[in-house]
Amino acid sequence: MNSYDDMNYMEMDVIKEVGSIGTGNAASALSGMLGTRVRMVLPQVNVLDFNEALNAIGNPETIVAAVMAQMSLEINGIMLFILKPDLVNDIVGRLLGHHIDDYSQLDQMDISALNEVGNIMISSYVNALSGLAGVDVALSVPEISVNMLGGILSVPMIEFGYQTDKLMIIRGKFIIDEKELDSDLLMLPDIVSLNYLMKKLVHNNG
Repeated sequence: MNSYDDMNYMEMDVIKEVGSIGTGNAASALSGMLGTRVRMVLPQVNVLDFNEALNAIGNPETIVAAVMAQMSLEINGIMLFILKPDLVNDIVGRLLGHHIDDYSQLDQMDISALNEVGNIMISSYVNALSGLAGVDVALSVPEISVNMLGGILSVPMIEFGYQTDKLMIIRGKFIIDEKELDSDLLMLPDIVSLNYLMKKLVHNNG
């Protein structure tokens, strides 16, 4: 295939399976970190162009935090987890006992906690991917940044725009003490890796 657009129904279905296992892993890990029950709604997987992705996640000018890690070895690409203010406050409130009104109030301990949540999310999905496809994937040390949503989403487009103008988004919801919070994860293998990954996933799960 030449782009994410070429993925067929079976391939999208397998990615949804990665998403459901990943969310299960993530819910268990977050539950241990936050000391409370965490459930996750079964995620939806969408392949969207840049503007559609922006509109699906939120206002392009909204400030968000995002944790990004690079995938390497058998799969190359980017994993990007977006933390919106309500999720940030739930995590910071539970772990560190305070509330922020905007991202400028985040201190080093807050940033470290949010980076760890992003790391848990990204690792949970990559472990699910590795297990289902039987591939080795290494992750770089995750890095957190705070920027407008449009600026955050432009990072993978700058990296992969020459290959595809699409983004693959795994969208779900955390349910923490009956409160629903958005979970937006972008899984972006490059096109060579996407072809290899789909071949392995469909073969192993066909």
